[in-house]
Amino acid sequence: MNVKEFRKHAHEFADWMADYLEKVDAYPVKSNVLPGDIYNSLPGKPPQTGESMNEIMKDFEQIIMPGITHWQSPNFFAYFPANSSYPSVLAEMLTATIGAQCMIWETSPAAAELEEKVTNWLKDMIGLPTFFDGVIQDTASTSTLAALLTAREKITRYRVNKAGLRQENRLRVYCSTETHSSIEKAVKIAGLGKENLIKVATDDKLRINPEKLGLAVMDDLNKGYHPMCVVATLGTTGTTAVDPLKEVGQICKAHNLWLHVDAALAGTALLLPEFRWMIDGIEQVDSFVFNPHKWMFTNFDCSVYFVKEKETLLKTFEILPEYLKTKSRGKVNDYRDWGVPLGRRFRGLKLWFVIRSFGVKGLQEKIRLHVSLAQWLKKNIEKEKFFELMAPVTLNTVCFRFNPGNIIKSQELNNLNEKLLNILNKSGKLYLTHTKINGDFVIRMVVSQTYVTKKHVENAWERIKKSAQDII
Repeated sequence: MNVKEFRKHAHEFADWMADYLEKVDAYPVKSNVLPGDIYNSLPGKPPQTGESMNEIMKDFEQIIMPGITHWQSPNFFAYFPANSSYPSVLAEMLTATIGAQCMIWETSPAAAELEEKVTNWLKDMIGLPTFFDGVIQDTASTSTLAALLTAREKITRYRVNKAGLRQENRLRVYCSTETHSSIEKAVKIAGLGKENLIKVATDDKLRINPEKLGLAVMDDLNKGYHPMCVVATLGTTGTTAVDPLKEVGQICKAHNLWLHVDAALAGTALLLPEFRWMIDGIEQVDSFVFNPHKWMFTNFDCSVYFVKEKETLLKTFEILPEYLKTKSRGKVNDYRDWGVPLGRRFRGLKLWFVIRSFGVKGLQEKIRLHVSLAQWLKKNIEKEKFFELMAPVTLNTVCFRFNPGNIIKSQELNNLNEKLLNILNKSGKLYLTHTKINGDFVIRMVVSQTYVTKKHVENAWERIKKSAQDII
């Protein structure tokens, strides 16, 4: 393909993208293809000669698109979002075109300095103390791994990086039973062992119980273990419960434990002053992560990781082969020393575009709308005789179930709600997911897609009620 052909197809692609985003709610939200459908529709061997872009796009439309679940649909109420927005997409086009590898300052000075600037903007926007330094990682999973590795090196005085993890270290990590699975994954990758992740019971609001956390730490100390880190969550995946940061921080301070905060979704809500109560006690936190690619309308992947002791982070990850030595080292941020990968994408550009295009007030308006829509749904569920809320509605996630009142056995009620969820998702008109709370099957509806309106939520709620009545 030459530049003339590229220009022609780029214009066509831009039109396709605009049409798609304009009409995305007309697609079935969740793909209903069967396992193997896409794979078996593709040829067994690659083409020996190049094919035209028209042929490739034809197959894209006919083979690939039927297998896409449309995360950008305003009828997407599943999981937590992976939101995009028009300015973010435009920035991603520029990022892909430039194709920069932003491992160190010298490989793209603008990328490094823009990343430093936008993370400082975000720190101010969500109310974090000035002592934090920020870096953009790919996901919260990577950010949490960075936190655990840094905590591990700090408590062992960097011996593990030098000599390896020894059995006698017996390092322990603590989190609640509602904490995201990435914590357990990070514990395993860090060589700490899954058995050394202590999952602490929650209170009646599904938050970590500080009293039980304190007892778990003391019990481990008495048994000869070495408590290392606590992971607190602002906005758990199941129900968006918010752990009591101040009380957890006091326990960490008393025992000299690293305190990491996973605010992957809920961190965006801190744009609103009325949600700053969630970070009461933030001064005791060592590291903090939130994902603009979830609820701040920035294309996946974009996870912002803040750390109190930058030097400890750098000492954990830095390695300096001859080919990476530069004269600018020490004068600038070489972000390849701030996490796991050497190679890095130019993620700061899309954040810059989003923040400048929306403005802080525009972002706040979107978040407030989503919170208000979740509250609208909550009130309507409370009015319905055969539906019940299953968890507090703190942010944008509503957990509920259908309960017609004539079913005694809990497993039968679970089966009924699972059937309802499957019917709703197969309709193609909306997409929801589930969780389990104390063994109960619960339907989750997350109201936070970039362009969702009240009408989308109203339509979803009407369909939920009608589908529930149809299966009685």
